[in-house]
Amino acid sequence: MMGVPLQCSALLVREEGLMQSCNQMHASYLFQQDKHYDLSYDTGDKALQCGRHVDVFKLWLMWRAKGTTGFEAHIDKCLELAEYLYNIIKNREGYEMVFDGKPQHTNVCFWYVPPSLRVLEDNEERMSRLSKVAPVIKARMMEYGTTMVSYQPLGDKVNFFRMVISNPAATHQDIDFLIEEIERLGQDL
Repeated sequence: MMGVPLQCSALLVREEGLMQSCNQMHASYLFQQDKHYDLSYDTGDKALQCGRHVDVFKLWLMWRAKGTTGFEAHIDKCLELAEYLYNIIKNREGYEMVFDGKPQHTNVCFWYVPPSLRVLEDNEERMSRLSKVAPVIKARMMEYGTTMVSYQPLGDKVNFFRMVISNPAATHQDIDFLIEEIERLGQDL
């Protein structure tokens, strides 16, 4: 959500020694046992990337540049855009929300239901046909190069679009374009 590189991430676990037992390779060329200091300071066997530590410098630089207020505005903008998308499609013809209620974060999960499926009863045939809609629209998005949204099934829910808003530079016009593009690319399905 903060837009920092993956190398800035850290995985914290409660159980002491868990990371070491999972990642320990006993690489003698890296972690010599005859060092003049306490070997517990060698963190390589306790981390996901061996001797590479969390690259906090990039996060620090970003924090210096944006500040807490800047990060807050960045995240708030993404949340606002997700709510904007939700508010537009929740009652729009041709869209159905996958989950009831307003999204809890920036993931907005929805189905686009083309005109040919809107008249069908909610049954197995409709779900079978609906499961093919998102993959076809995404393929068309990629073919035309206009936009791209991921899709996925989940449990008994057939393929649906999962729009994850993480770019605070996106605008309401971008969201409007996305909705119109989905409709344009899927109206004949």
